[in-house]
Amino acid sequence: MIRFRLPVLVLALALLAGCGFHLRNKIALPADLGPVRVTASSTSYSALVTSLSRGLQAAGATLAKQIGDEDSAVSSNAQVATLRVVSERWGDLPIAVDQFGRAQEFSLRYAVVFSFKKADGTDLVPQQVVELSRDYVSPPQDATGTTTEREVLADELRREMAASILRRIDGVVRSGQVNAAP
Repeated sequence: MIRFRLPVLVLALALLAGCGFHLRNKIALPADLGPVRVTASSTSYSALVTSLSRGLQAAGATLAKQIGDEDSAVSSNAQVATLRVVSERWGDLPIAVDQFGRAQEFSLRYAVVFSFKKADGTDLVPQQVVELSRDYVSPPQDATGTTTEREVLADELRREMAASILRRIDGVVRSGQVNAAP
């Protein structure tokens, strides 16, 4: 049995290497970035802000102290770079109806406007919009569990949104489009 597994494993690795597959590196941040504060203009708590903070910390960024946050590494008086979530918008759009005109299938949409400024005020990533969507079925005669399905999709979209924003930051840094300080 072991003799069979080893060749299959080697073959799978060779096929993956041949198709160009490789694991993602951690996101790149500018060396001179300094401490970072992640803020949301709409609410004091946002699950997206928490996900973005964790992602930046995993990439090696030092998080600035948030208001009311006791365990952050940098005080709120220091100049810090700011990843600002300008707005978050959710929407359900019916995409299929039954013979009685009741919505059967929906598209859950999530749009976020964000910007990332360095401590000196220059744009690292200018303000832009990221929009994600997922479709789900919600038969009107069997509504049990559809709220839970929507909540699961919303959590998934929030995680994907944080990853997408961090990939945009990574793309700007890796492409060398980071503005030099004046």
